[in-house]
Amino acid sequence: MNIAVYCASSTKIHQDYFAAAQALGEELGRRGIGLVNGAGKMGLMAAASDACLAAGGEVTGVIPTFMIEQDWHHKGLTHLIETRNMHERKETIARLSDGCIALPGGCGTLEELMEVITWKQLGLYLKPIVILNIRDYYAPLLEQLQRGIDEHFMGPRHAEIWRVASTPEEAIDLVLSTPLWDASVRKFAAI
Repeated sequence: MNIAVYCASSTKIHQDYFAAAQALGEELGRRGIGLVNGAGKMGLMAAASDACLAAGGEVTGVIPTFMIEQDWHHKGLTHLIETRNMHERKETIARLSDGCIALPGGCGTLEELMEVITWKQLGLYLKPIVILNIRDYYAPLLEQLQRGIDEHFMGPRHAEIWRVASTPEEAIDLVLSTPLWDASVRKFAAI
């Protein structure tokens, strides 16, 4: 089993985010669950990867060529997959994983999370999606998603697309316990 972890590469963020990334990586490694991420060598990506590896786990990093040319990739991962572009990177991460967890992050993390939520709404991605809401970081996004439902941009059933966790352990448990999304949801994609 592999879980994708979307998260920040920033190094100038609150220590609580690093602690959560490390705890998540360590718990994945301890449970023998592979971590799949964007192969970054800094920030939460590196913290989760390093903790998973230190706990005996495996990490698969997926990164486009231009980022390797910039030397942005982690060189100590179990597997490194090079892609042509960002689109292929995201598709590969989703394909290799049995579910995903979003730690806090910037535009890239938000874009990855929103794309996989959209894919699930359309029945293209059927796996669990968990938002790890450290320091209530995702509260504004969760409020916006609920507003989208309240104002009928999405249906009430779409609130079941994602789950929200407050600890790394809970996030993993939710990935493991959330059933696959029913592909017939496509008939509910348009409301």
